[in-house]
Amino acid sequence: PRSTLFPYTTLFRSGDAVTGAAACAQAGKLPRVTRLMALAIKLQGMVDRREIRDYADIARLGRVTRARSTQLMNLLNLAPDTQEAILLHPSTTHGRDPISERGLRELTAVVHWGRQRKMWREKLSRQKSRS
Repeated sequence: PRSTLFPYTTLFRSGDAVTGAAACAQAGKLPRVTRLMALAIKLQGMVDRREIRDYADIARLGRVTRARSTQLMNLLNLAPDTQEAILLHPSTTHGRDPISERGLRELTAVVHWGRQRKMWREKLSRQKSRS
């Protein structure tokens, strides 16, 4: 049966991905927002190559609402260096992931990357002070 979330396994089937996933599992849990960021990049590539027609198709494919697919794809509105930081964020070894997609929504709504970067730095500093 397919998951009600985006079908990660369907979109990322390759020997390298499986090997990489096993290595990540040993090192800790890859943050969910990291997986979602990678998924958004993958899906945008599929739209660009016309393998998927539009974001409505993404919603149907993932069996989620259009609003949820838009939230996911809005991660692509983040500055490139912020996206990279999310993709390279360290694994979570215990407890909850320190950064969530929901917590990034206010950043994705800001068009100016300079302001986004400032908000990102503030978010990271708050996160570190909680640790």
